[in-house]
Amino acid sequence: MRTASITRKTVETQISVRLNLDGTGAAKLATGVPFLDHMLDQVARHGLVDLEVVASGDLHIDAHHTVEDIGIAIGQALAKALGDKKGVRRFGHAYVPLDEALSRVVLDLSGRPGLEFNVPFTRARIGEFDVDLVNEFFQGMVNHALITLHIDNLRGVNAHHQCETVFKAFARALRMAVEPDPRAAGAVPSTKGSL
Repeated sequence: MRTASITRKTVETQISVRLNLDGTGAAKLATGVPFLDHMLDQVARHGLVDLEVVASGDLHIDAHHTVEDIGIAIGQALAKALGDKKGVRRFGHAYVPLDEALSRVVLDLSGRPGLEFNVPFTRARIGEFDVDLVNEFFQGMVNHALITLHIDNLRGVNAHHQCETVFKAFARALRMAVEPDPRAAGAVPSTKGSL
Protein backbone atom coordinates (compact mmCIF):
# COMPACT_ATOMS: atom_id res chain seq x y z
CA MET A 1 0.00 0.00 0.00
CA ARG A 2 1.29 3.44 -0.94
CA THR A 3 0.36 5.23 2.25
CA ALA A 4 1.95 7.70 4.63
CA SER A 5 1.23 9.39 7.93
CA ILE A 6 2.96 12.64 8.86
CA THR A 7 2.82 14.71 12.02
CA ARG A 8 4.29 18.21 11.95
CA LYS A 9 4.49 20.32 15.10
CA THR A 10 5.90 23.82 15.33
CA VAL A 11 5.32 26.78 17.61
CA GLU A 12 2.80 28.03 15.03
CA THR A 13 0.95 24.88 13.95
CA GLN A 14 0.18 21.26 14.75
CA ILE A 15 -0.74 19.15 11.73
CA SER A 16 -1.39 15.50 11.05
CA VAL A 17 -1.81 14.10 7.55
CA ARG A 18 -2.72 10.62 6.36
CA LEU A 19 -2.51 9.87 2.65
CA ASN A 20 -3.36 6.79 0.59
CA LEU A 21 -2.40 7.15 -3.06
CA ASP A 22 -4.52 4.12 -3.97
CA GLY A 23 -7.68 5.33 -2.28
CA THR A 24 -11.22 5.99 -3.37
CA GLY A 25 -11.38 9.76 -2.94
CA ALA A 26 -12.37 9.79 0.72
CA ALA A 27 -11.54 12.93 2.69
CA LYS A 28 -11.60 13.83 6.38
CA LEU A 29 -10.61 17.46 6.73
CA ALA A 30 -10.46 19.75 9.74
CA THR A 31 -7.90 22.45 8.96
CA GLY A 32 -9.65 25.38 10.61
CA VAL A 33 -9.68 27.05 7.19
CA PRO A 34 -13.03 26.14 5.58
CA PHE A 35 -12.13 27.19 2.03
CA LEU A 36 -8.93 25.10 2.18
CA ASP A 37 -11.01 22.13 3.36
CA HIS A 38 -13.17 22.62 0.25
CA MET A 39 -10.11 22.67 -2.03
CA LEU A 40 -8.49 19.63 -0.37
CA ASP A 41 -11.75 17.75 -0.78
CA GLN A 42 -11.38 18.38 -4.52
CA VAL A 43 -7.85 16.93 -4.41
CA ALA A 44 -9.09 13.75 -2.73
CA ARG A 45 -12.13 13.28 -4.95
CA HIS A 46 -10.52 14.09 -8.30
CA GLY A 47 -7.17 12.52 -7.44
CA LEU A 48 -8.79 9.37 -6.07
CA VAL A 49 -6.56 9.58 -3.03
CA ASP A 50 -7.73 9.17 0.54
CA LEU A 51 -6.70 12.25 2.49
CA GLU A 52 -7.04 13.11 6.16
CA VAL A 53 -5.80 16.45 7.44
CA VAL A 54 -6.27 17.71 10.99
CA ALA A 55 -4.66 21.03 11.83
CA SER A 56 -4.61 23.69 14.50
CA GLY A 57 -2.64 26.87 14.10
CA ASP A 58 -2.31 30.52 14.94
CA LEU A 59 -5.44 31.49 13.01
CA HIS A 60 -5.91 34.42 15.37
CA ILE A 61 -3.02 36.02 13.45
CA ASP A 62 -4.03 34.81 9.99
CA ALA A 63 -4.17 31.59 7.98
CA HIS A 64 -0.70 31.88 6.42
CA HIS A 65 1.23 29.53 8.73
CA THR A 66 -1.55 26.95 8.78
CA VAL A 67 -2.02 26.82 5.01
CA GLU A 68 1.71 26.75 4.26
CA ASP A 69 2.43 24.08 6.87
CA ILE A 70 -0.42 21.92 5.58
CA GLY A 71 1.19 22.13 2.15
CA ILE A 72 4.52 21.08 3.69
CA ALA A 73 2.97 18.13 5.53
CA ILE A 74 1.06 16.93 2.45
CA GLY A 75 4.28 17.21 0.46
CA GLN A 76 6.11 15.10 3.04
CA ALA A 77 3.32 12.52 2.96
CA LEU A 78 3.37 12.41 -0.83
CA ALA A 79 7.14 11.84 -0.91
CA LYS A 80 6.90 9.10 1.71
CA ALA A 81 3.97 7.34 0.04
CA LEU A 82 5.73 7.36 -3.36
CA GLY A 83 8.90 5.81 -1.96
CA ASP A 84 11.39 5.08 -4.76
CA LYS A 85 8.72 5.81 -7.41
CA LYS A 86 9.28 2.51 -9.19
CA GLY A 87 6.65 1.71 -11.79
CA VAL A 88 4.81 5.06 -11.76
CA ARG A 89 4.01 7.09 -14.84
CA ARG A 90 5.98 10.04 -13.37
CA PHE A 91 4.43 12.78 -15.52
CA GLY A 92 0.87 14.04 -15.27
CA HIS A 93 -1.20 16.81 -16.79
CA ALA A 94 -4.79 18.03 -16.77
CA TYR A 95 -6.99 20.80 -18.06
CA VAL A 96 -10.05 21.49 -15.93
CA PRO A 97 -12.86 23.97 -16.66
CA LEU A 98 -15.47 25.34 -14.29
CA ASP A 99 -17.93 27.57 -16.11
CA GLU A 100 -15.84 30.49 -17.45
CA ALA A 101 -12.61 29.41 -15.71
CA LEU A 102 -9.99 27.07 -17.16
CA SER A 103 -6.74 25.88 -15.59
CA ARG A 104 -3.89 23.66 -16.71
CA VAL A 105 -1.56 21.76 -14.38
CA VAL A 106 1.49 19.78 -15.46
CA LEU A 107 3.68 17.93 -12.99
CA ASP A 108 6.76 15.74 -12.84
CA LEU A 109 7.69 13.53 -9.91
CA SER A 110 11.21 14.67 -10.70
CA GLY A 111 12.95 14.66 -7.33
CA ARG A 112 13.60 18.36 -7.95
CA PRO A 113 11.35 20.98 -6.34
CA GLY A 114 10.11 23.64 -8.71
CA LEU A 115 6.93 25.68 -8.90
CA GLU A 116 5.74 27.87 -11.76
CA PHE A 117 2.53 29.49 -10.51
CA ASN A 118 0.65 31.71 -12.95
CA VAL A 119 -2.79 32.45 -11.56
CA PRO A 120 -4.03 36.02 -12.06
CA PHE A 121 -6.78 35.96 -9.45
CA THR A 122 -9.48 38.52 -10.18
CA ARG A 123 -9.80 39.48 -6.53
CA ALA A 124 -7.68 39.26 -3.38
CA ARG A 125 -10.06 37.23 -1.22
CA ILE A 126 -12.51 34.39 -1.66
CA GLY A 127 -14.77 34.96 1.30
CA GLU A 128 -12.30 35.18 4.18
CA PHE A 129 -9.56 33.29 2.31
CA ASP A 130 -6.53 35.26 1.05
CA VAL A 131 -5.75 34.02 -2.48
CA ASP A 132 -2.00 34.59 -1.92
CA LEU A 133 -2.11 31.49 0.27
CA VAL A 134 -2.77 29.24 -2.74
CA ASN A 135 0.78 29.90 -3.92
CA GLU A 136 2.11 29.37 -0.38
CA PHE A 137 0.32 26.03 -0.12
CA PHE A 138 1.72 24.72 -3.40
CA GLN A 139 5.23 26.08 -2.72
CA GLY A 140 5.35 24.28 0.63
CA MET A 141 4.07 21.08 -0.94
CA VAL A 142 6.46 21.18 -3.90
CA ASN A 143 9.48 21.82 -1.67
CA HIS A 144 8.80 18.72 0.41
CA ALA A 145 7.30 16.38 -2.19
CA LEU A 146 10.29 17.15 -4.45
CA ILE A 147 8.17 17.59 -7.56
CA THR A 148 8.15 20.03 -10.45
CA LEU A 149 4.74 21.68 -10.79
CA HIS A 150 3.44 24.11 -13.40
CA ILE A 151 0.09 25.76 -12.65
CA ASP A 152 -1.56 28.07 -15.16
CA ASN A 153 -5.00 29.60 -14.92
CA LEU A 154 -5.75 30.27 -18.57
CA ARG A 155 -8.92 32.25 -18.05
CA GLY A 156 -11.47 33.09 -15.41
CA VAL A 157 -13.58 35.86 -13.97
CA ASN A 158 -14.78 34.31 -10.71
CA ALA A 159 -11.87 33.83 -8.27
CA HIS A 160 -13.57 30.85 -6.62
CA HIS A 161 -13.85 29.16 -10.02
CA GLN A 162 -10.23 29.99 -10.82
CA CYS A 163 -9.03 28.44 -7.57
CA GLU A 164 -11.21 25.38 -7.83
CA THR A 165 -10.02 24.61 -11.36
CA VAL A 166 -6.42 24.83 -10.11
CA PHE A 167 -6.98 22.30 -7.32
CA LYS A 168 -9.03 19.95 -9.50
CA ALA A 169 -6.44 20.07 -12.28
CA PHE A 170 -3.68 19.42 -9.74
CA ALA A 171 -5.62 16.40 -8.47
CA ARG A 172 -6.12 14.99 -11.96
CA ALA A 173 -2.47 15.54 -12.91
CA LEU A 174 -1.29 13.92 -9.67
CA ARG A 175 -3.59 10.96 -10.25
CA MET A 176 -2.01 10.43 -13.68
CA ALA A 177 1.58 10.82 -12.46
CA VAL A 178 1.34 8.41 -9.51
CA GLU A 179 -0.61 5.79 -11.44
CA PRO A 180 1.25 2.49 -11.88
CA ASP A 181 2.43 2.04 -15.47
CA PRO A 182 1.88 -1.60 -16.46
CA ARG A 183 4.51 -1.30 -19.19
CA ALA A 184 7.21 0.00 -16.81
CA ALA A 185 7.74 -3.41 -15.15
CA GLY A 186 8.52 -1.76 -11.81
CA ALA A 187 11.38 0.34 -13.16
CA VAL A 188 12.19 3.84 -12.00
CA PRO A 189 10.99 6.14 -14.81
CA SER A 190 14.30 7.93 -15.33
CA THR A 191 17.41 7.39 -17.43
CA LYS A 192 19.38 8.15 -14.25
CA GLY A 193 17.89 5.13 -12.49
CA SER A 194 16.51 7.18 -9.61
CA LEU A 195 14.21 10.13 -8.98
